[in-house]
Amino acid sequence: MTTVDPARVLAASTEITSAALAGDDPDAVLPLVVRSAVALAGADLGLAMVTADDGTLTVEASSGDDDPVGVVLSSRSSAARAARTGVPVVADDFTTDPRTAPFVPKALRGYGPFAVAPFGTKERKIGALAVYRRKGAQPFSPDTVEVLAAFAAQAGLAVVLAEGSTARQRIAVYQERERIARDLHDVIIQRLYATGVQLDLLDRRLKLEGREARRLAECVDQLDRTMAEVRATVRALRSADPGKPGDVDLKGSVLAEARTAGELLGFEPEVRVEGDVADVPTDLADHARAALREALSNVVRHSGARHVGIALRRTPGRLDLEVTDDGCGIPRGVAKRGLRHLEERALAAGGGCEITSSPRTGTTITWHVPLNG
Repeated sequence: MTTVDPARVLAASTEITSAALAGDDPDAVLPLVVRSAVALAGADLGLAMVTADDGTLTVEASSGDDDPVGVVLSSRSSAARAARTGVPVVADDFTTDPRTAPFVPKALRGYGPFAVAPFGTKERKIGALAVYRRKGAQPFSPDTVEVLAAFAAQAGLAVVLAEGSTARQRIAVYQERERIARDLHDVIIQRLYATGVQLDLLDRRLKLEGREARRLAECVDQLDRTMAEVRATVRALRSADPGKPGDVDLKGSVLAEARTAGELLGFEPEVRVEGDVADVPTDLADHARAALREALSNVVRHSGARHVGIALRRTPGRLDLEVTDDGCGIPRGVAKRGLRHLEERALAAGGGCEITSSPRTGTTITWHVPLNG
């Protein structure tokens, strides 16, 4: 009978714990756990199995000539029972033992001696750690099973530590990403936007022509492109899945755009939000935010308004954005590029944009896109 050297057990546990505390991903720690279990038990194959919600076990890591990763074991199997009860199970030949034989996966039929121990902690039951020897080999001794159980408990604690470390790192990353995104959105974009508006106002006052006018227009276009790039960066920072509904704070964006316009107008636009806009898909929220920016830019540059209203309405099948002002209307000869962008954005999303304007009643822009559900 082979006795396991306690120093080897300690060395293996220390290596795994060090990997966990170093911040390694739990999925990267599991193969190390399995290799150590095989070496300590003198086995030919080791498997780390994780318990699913339905009680079945899925092989997540293996060490040996065979690679049954992905194999699912029944919730009635000995491995599942060990994971559930916390009691190790051992068999001289698990293909003939009545407790284990009905649940032997095809990929493991070439093995005989078998031992499995619960893997994890009392509070966090991960699954089971199993070792196997080829058919005809010496069965696992009670001492070896005892060592396997102790090692599985220690290694399970290390994996739980790795899970906690990974979670803390993710939280720290998300918090830092949000801080950077907030600074970019609330400071950088607002300053770029204000600079662009001021340049456009300067162009109107100086009535530049020729090359100087083109150069100023190019500067404004560059600012627009830079803002678009920064906004894309903000979206990426705030969302691990940019296409997922709810990743964009549309209501917050509307309020932020209104504040920026208010600083340039000298008064705060009135904002109304009707309905829940939290789950508006990201691409439509981006279109709506850009449409609002274009509309407010037009108000600031040309209207001379004393009152501006912004209404964002969400119904089951549609998102509406309305911007009204009591200004002078859209003057003849004013470039319609921004207004064309409004229409193009709406059409690209399957919606539309209607504009009514007169010197007597001011301007109303109604922008709308369809929503699914």
